[in-house]
Amino acid sequence: MSGAKARLVTDIREIFATLEAPGELRAELIRGEIVMTSGPDWVHNMIVLQVQNQIPQNRWYPMQRQDIAIPGEASEPQPDLVVIEHDAFDGRSRLVPAPATTLLLEVVSKTSNHRDHVTKRSIYAAGQVPAYLVIDPYAATCVLLTEPYGAGEAADYRTERTSEFGEPVPIGVLDIELDTSEFGTLPAGP
Repeated sequence: MSGAKARLVTDIREIFATLEAPGELRAELIRGEIVMTSGPDWVHNMIVLQVQNQIPQNRWYPMQRQDIAIPGEASEPQPDLVVIEHDAFDGRSRLVPAPATTLLLEVVSKTSNHRDHVTKRSIYAAGQVPAYLVIDPYAATCVLLTEPYGAGEAADYRTERTSEFGEPVPIGVLDIELDTSEFGTLPAGP
């Protein structure tokens, strides 16, 4: 018998930090719950790539699937794209602090509509993320949220701008106008 003492782990963040998602599943910690989702489809990946390619990399790092730490939240989401200004984060952790980010992007999937439009909206606002972009290939819309305020589940964004695919989306925090004309769409489910 070993002399090591067993230690009871009760912090979900500590459990999540050691979790290995099985197979091709992606795991996120969302307000104290571990959420696992399957890999994205082609349309989803192409939208992320098209956005990533429009971000000037001489000033910004557009990173796919980077874990984010939200101060005051039991959440470690993994947005589809994280945009960080050069020198805003030293890169010595798996978790990027939300205040170091400039923009977070989520592309809606069949199972993430409520989570992307509602839950993550308040999580990212609580983390003081300056801009949150939700791209919905089912509705063919882009929703840009800016000016975060508040804390916890009551946190939100003061400014919301919705654009249809094909319309440019001005993203002031990056000083770009996002071309959405090539974004693919998906049929709405039943």
